Amino acid sequence: MAARPTVRRRILGMELRKLRDHAGLTTEEVSSNMGWHQSKLSRVENGRSGMRAHEIAKVLDLYGVSSQEEREALGALAREGKQRVWWQPYSDVLTQRYASYIGFEAEAVAMRSFQTLLIPGLLQTPDYARATIQALQPEASAADVRALVEVRLARQNAVLTREEPLKMWAIVDEAVLRRQVGPHEVRERQLLRLAEAAEQPHVVLQVLPFSAGGHIGMLGPFVILEFPVRGDLDVVYAESLTSSLYLERDEDLASYGRAYDLLRAAALDTGPSRDLIIRIAKGTE
Repeated sequence: MAARPTVRRRILGMELRKLRDHAGLTTEEVSSNMGWHQSKLSRVENGRSGMRAHEIAKVLDLYGVSSQEEREALGALAREGKQRVWWQPYSDVLTQRYASYIGFEAEAVAMRSFQTLLIPGLLQTPDYARATIQALQPEASAADVRALVEVRLARQNAVLTREEPLKMWAIVDEAVLRRQVGPHEVRERQLLRLAEAAEQPHVVLQVLPFSAGGHIGMLGPFVILEFPVRGDLDVVYAESLTSSLYLERDEDLASYGRAYDLLRAAALDTGPSRDLIIRIAKGTE
């Protein structure tokens, strides 16, 4: 399977591409000097391949980078891109696309999420997570389901309880709240947990009510992930049954950003959204 780029590798590749352009070197010239196949340089600059310490030192020499501070910073990016990650022990149950998404999520500073069918994974209770995993992966063993629930809870802990928690803006369709996933008490606890999460300062939650009518979100759920280095790194993530799509072009990011603004405008404000969630949980709506 082809490797997905980590955020650190993407930053390293972006910086090396800028340095190569500044040095006025072509990919053919660099590849020839390094003794690489041209495809390797392309993978490095796209963040899909890492570099050894001696390789990055030689490339920086070739690019005329003399600043020790810059050389150390880029070397650190190369080393960090190879570090063991917390989800590595679960590699036997994680698909490559799920592991890739976790990697992006772990590095993000902000998220804008729109969901049409499920509670966002970062806000799920263990019982709701278990019920959704069993529904989406009916062939999974009991051990695998337990492991995947552990991963979901670890994701929550990793990004929502860290020193600088992920800033999460979540919009959910009203259908998400009314869909019965698992026993009634599982849904009730999940909705009350959702209402609690909405009170956290780093979480903004809105409900897109049925009364909003047709909307651009009917095309499907998506997530916009934002990173410390803006522009070249932000991504839109969309998932289907058999594949995942990462969109990074400026025009794609702009289109999804406008779509999110439209959804945000059509959704209930945070207070009424929380009130609706509680009423549905208690069966009074």
